[in-house]
Amino acid sequence: MAAAVSVAGPREEVAGPEPEPSGSIRRYLARLCALRPLPGPDREGESGRRTELHLLFDQLICENCGPGAPGPTGDVCALLVQACQLVHLNQEHLVNKVCQLIHHLLNRFQVVVDEQNLDFLLSYSISALKQCSSWTHTEILQALAALVYNNGPNCQKYLPDLLGKSGLLVQFSDLAQPDVELRRAAVHSMANLCLSVPGQPYLDESYRSLCFQTFLSVLQSSRTSDVDDITFCMLLQNALKGIQSLLNGGKMKLMQTDQLGSLLAVLKKCMFYGLPGLNMEMPAVLYPAPLPQYDGRSPLKPEQSELSTAKKKSKGKQKKGQLGEEVKEELESDIGDGAIHGMDIFQLHSDNAQNSPCLNPWNRTLDAAYMPAGKDHLSCYPSWKRISSSESEYSDAEGGIQSKMRSYQAKVRQGALACFLSTIKSIEKKVLYGYWSAFVPDTPGIGSPQSVSLMTIALKDPSPKTRACALQVLSATLEGSKQFLSVAEDAHDHKRAFTPFSVTIASSIRELHRCLLLALVAESSSQTLTQIVKCLANLVSNAPYSRLKPGLLTRVWNQIKPYIRHKDVNVRVSSLTLFGAVVSAQAPSPEVQLLLQQPSSSGLSNSGTATPRHVSSSEWWRRALPSQGEPTDTWESSSSEPCWLIRLCISTVVLPREDSYSDSDTSFTASTIYEPSPVRLESLQDDQQILCITLLLGLNHSENPLVKAAAARALGVYILFSCLRQDVMFVADTANAILNSLQDKSPNVRAKAAWSLGNLTDTLIVNMEMIGESFQEEFSDLLLLKMLRSAIEASKDKDKVKSNAVRALGNLLHFLQPYHIVKPRFSETIKESIEALISTVQSEATMKVRWNACYALGNVFKNPALPLGEAPWTAQAYNALTSVVKSCKNFKVRIKSAMALSIPTQRECYGTTEQFSQIWSALVIALQKSEDTEDFLEFKYSASLRTQICQALIHLLSLANSTDLPFIRKTVAENGDVIRSYVLQYMKLGVEEDEAGIHTNSHERDRLLKRAIEHICGIEELSEGLLHGLTSPLANLYCRYAQLCVTLLRGRGTQGCVAPCPHLPFS
Repeated sequence: MAAAVSVAGPREEVAGPEPEPSGSIRRYLARLCALRPLPGPDREGESGRRTELHLLFDQLICENCGPGAPGPTGDVCALLVQACQLVHLNQEHLVNKVCQLIHHLLNRFQVVVDEQNLDFLLSYSISALKQCSSWTHTEILQALAALVYNNGPNCQKYLPDLLGKSGLLVQFSDLAQPDVELRRAAVHSMANLCLSVPGQPYLDESYRSLCFQTFLSVLQSSRTSDVDDITFCMLLQNALKGIQSLLNGGKMKLMQTDQLGSLLAVLKKCMFYGLPGLNMEMPAVLYPAPLPQYDGRSPLKPEQSELSTAKKKSKGKQKKGQLGEEVKEELESDIGDGAIHGMDIFQLHSDNAQNSPCLNPWNRTLDAAYMPAGKDHLSCYPSWKRISSSESEYSDAEGGIQSKMRSYQAKVRQGALACFLSTIKSIEKKVLYGYWSAFVPDTPGIGSPQSVSLMTIALKDPSPKTRACALQVLSATLEGSKQFLSVAEDAHDHKRAFTPFSVTIASSIRELHRCLLLALVAESSSQTLTQIVKCLANLVSNAPYSRLKPGLLTRVWNQIKPYIRHKDVNVRVSSLTLFGAVVSAQAPSPEVQLLLQQPSSSGLSNSGTATPRHVSSSEWWRRALPSQGEPTDTWESSSSEPCWLIRLCISTVVLPREDSYSDSDTSFTASTIYEPSPVRLESLQDDQQILCITLLLGLNHSENPLVKAAAARALGVYILFSCLRQDVMFVADTANAILNSLQDKSPNVRAKAAWSLGNLTDTLIVNMEMIGESFQEEFSDLLLLKMLRSAIEASKDKDKVKSNAVRALGNLLHFLQPYHIVKPRFSETIKESIEALISTVQSEATMKVRWNACYALGNVFKNPALPLGEAPWTAQAYNALTSVVKSCKNFKVRIKSAMALSIPTQRECYGTTEQFSQIWSALVIALQKSEDTEDFLEFKYSASLRTQICQALIHLLSLANSTDLPFIRKTVAENGDVIRSYVLQYMKLGVEEDEAGIHTNSHERDRLLKRAIEHICGIEELSEGLLHGLTSPLANLYCRYAQLCVTLLRGRGTQGCVAPCPHLPFS
């Protein structure tokens, strides 16, 4: 019965492998095989056989009681099958013991049973559940859970027995089940069934819904007095794992508000389960707050409000350390008196700043060994620090059951946070941000308590692992939040009877800064510290600092500076990432420029002092700014040396690597310093510029994927610098380096390389327009062909690579010259490139990918050298765009497709009359559907969509020939009212800006419409064709005064004319 099996990840924590477990298993397998099943129900010697089996099973369990490494998988399965064949279901004590053996061996040796043996063992377990007494069911269910672990796809035929309407697991997991241990085992089995296996079919929708509702009901239940805490914690853990498996499987869609709200409510309750000093009641459902679609801003006052500089005086006689006092002052400067004392952590205190482990990162250790003596030394730590000086979850002095219970409660909180992280990844961010206020802290009102949030866990949880989980969830929430946070504004005090949404979000951003910096000061676990800094980096990358009161970035900068010399490499790496986020903040401000001009010693000494003495960071940078009327150029050029951050990064890359540094330092150094920032490359001396370029080109060949990805991205930034992009040799070297990275096996490296390739091709277009043919002729044809072929292959990659690959393809096809196109070696590649773009437009890829593909096709249409209108791919390209403009659910993609359809400048480019008519018809249908959307968030783009479609229709009208007009006349006759109303709206608009950033005003629209009308009037057959069917007394008047008709069409009353000209297609 031996069979091939695969090895799975561990189900339980293991301490280390056993030297050679296979010999022991084989010996017992031989002993079991020597026993033959006795015939008949009542057999002689049955008692002796039972005793022998009991002894064998006991020896197996005892001898293999320790944890083991993956080993004799085939022997384990053969042994279990043989054991089950020897035990009949009427021998319940043996059934109970053999189920213990199944559970024990599969978990110990981390075995996933193959399909053949699984059929036998599952049939045996299900039959045992149906026939044996209830006292055996718990052990049988534990065996069942071990059997189905990572084996869900092979259990399909058993699902009706397990998860059907009267399925065994459904019955045993019901809330009415009085035996909680039995219910826990059933939920555990159900959770293991929900684990997905890559490349294998997943549970049907009906089973997924049933399991989800079961898990949700368990999480919503409360512990009764007859259930012990540890058993209930294990029940909650299993339910949380089950929901996480459903979400990670990629098939569970939380579409209904009540379903998502119920899940988030129980997750929030479980996040705080057993947290010391916290008792909270949660509603059954969390409902999203309505998010405004537009931010109505109040008029801004010209004068800038000053930050409060009031400082709280120390009430004690004990002398505070300098850094502790300054950190406290900084954190208080934004939020006023009183708010800083909302949590225990806010009480910062130290006898000596240079020796305090909570204020000096150099003295920190995982076990807080260098904690200063004295009874007050814990006052600088949050509440979880007062439990024990150790980071261990088993550090409680009481030991025993209390320590174990706290450990299980922490695992519930960790499970809830892991489940929340999976929830974030399975829903759209715009849906998630409706629940922002439920999980992200806000500044408490006067006299109001601090609301519980993810930061409550990060500051107060006694388990470092739980704190790290909470920070990871918060970081995932902040990732990609730039558009949501962009509405925040508190640069000026608002005086209204209500608090605007923009001020609420700004308050939340400020509170996040405050809490994260407090967590940074108090944390001693390196792993959790890394998560804090990563979370800060995500916050800095997405916060709109230009709309907020200044000083936030200075606080972050000054407090993180010492950590670039931290003993833990991950802390150093994340610190450099945070610096990169600061210097890359939108619209670099004077605050960032001033930070970059700080002396290199500021904040880097072992004292930990991060800010100038006795001055808060907000005051300090404000005083250092040039006064009104002072020339800013003198101030900006006060130092000719590169800033300390550039020197640090270059030294990290160039100098020999020490034991305390790693490739991760190098990779994030590259990605940090080579971001666009106030310190431009042009400010460096020539030899320093050459050094930076040489370093990047060399690092692009690193074997470390992190280093290679960072170098590839940095090259994508460098290629945009005006001092480099016109250098053909640098462009060629960069192109070769990027193409090399585009072939890397790491998806992250390929994604960064594709982004850089898109930037490089943008540079080619800029050079073509600014320099002209000389640059195109100097650029290598072979390299251009190589770039095209690489971009074609990249367009078949994952979406993160594909989105920039199609952008590059569009630019490259736009860049081609007639002498390229006629070469045989280019013709086939051009065809493949355009086919790749067409297939991407029509694909089910993400909207960003399809948007870029439409943009790329528009770039293709801009190249007059390409045979647009004659080539076989013409019809395919137009059909793809017309399909998207009519039916794509994303309006921004529709807008880009309509824009692409309006780019060709010659009638011949649109192909046959039939093709032209199809394009016209598609645009008319798209205009009619421009307000049809199931997603309200798309509705705000409908006006821009109509504007672009109207521009495209007028453009087509200005190119139409006599054979096109009959179809246009027919369309107008059928849909004249709709077209007329939308065109009138379009003509009455003010100054508009399309997605390409091109402004159009009413005079420009007048000119375009006039040109279209004059074109129609100039067609020789007009008077007998189009006008014949639409003639009116004003027809002759229109032909003489086209501009007057434009005025009438726009609804402007004019003497002598009372109605729009009826011969016009829109009339």
